[in-house]
Amino acid sequence: MYFVFDIDGTISFDGKTISEEIQQAIVLLMEVGHDIVFASARPIRDLLPILPEAFQRCQLIGGNGALMRGHDGVEAIYFEQALRDKLCQIVEQYRLSYLADSDWDFAYTGDKAHPIYNRIHHQGAKNVELNELPQMCKLVLFDVSREALDELTKLSVTISQYASENIVDISPLGIHKARGLQGDFIAFGNDMNDRTLFEAAQYSVCVGDGEVAKFASRVITKREVAHTIRQFANHRGMDK
Repeated sequence: MYFVFDIDGTISFDGKTISEEIQQAIVLLMEVGHDIVFASARPIRDLLPILPEAFQRCQLIGGNGALMRGHDGVEAIYFEQALRDKLCQIVEQYRLSYLADSDWDFAYTGDKAHPIYNRIHHQGAKNVELNELPQMCKLVLFDVSREALDELTKLSVTISQYASENIVDISPLGIHKARGLQGDFIAFGNDMNDRTLFEAAQYSVCVGDGEVAKFASRVITKREVAHTIRQFANHRGMDK
């Protein structure tokens, strides 16, 4: 059985660490023979620093599905050039601040006090001008006006909004966290970008009572995360 874990707001609550209790619970799943996948809006670059050594070899899904790391390296899905050009036109027209990601390097013009900037793993990655990114697989926009959002919704892209951070997250059309997952799996998540995971999962657990909770099999608090994972390791997770 696969267990798929979102990171921020699901197993990490400070954007930097995963508690020892939750780590131990996930290790217990691994010890009884389950496979672990971490799926995040973060690119692979920013997933690696938060994962302890025990989880570094697990399958990683980054950029809400635009990036996947398995045994054969990192696979990336990029915006087609014509679509990238339209996105850049909207950014320029509405003077939007952004974080644009390639498979490793990035372009950032947002506030350096924003939480998303603090999650960027700068080691080995360069902050370059937007036109210097060879390819782009994900675009995060800050403080997007209604007019700009209306223009974005006309494009063939996948859009996720995060009201708590006041950002709009844009990926190539059809890209989502469940992309590439095969077979039965159990998903843990907390935000609307986890909806596709919940809908595809055999069983799903939502941490917190956000909007996506209505798509989950079970809703828990962050204090219950480690205990719930241990229940699954003991074959009792679906009974509660």
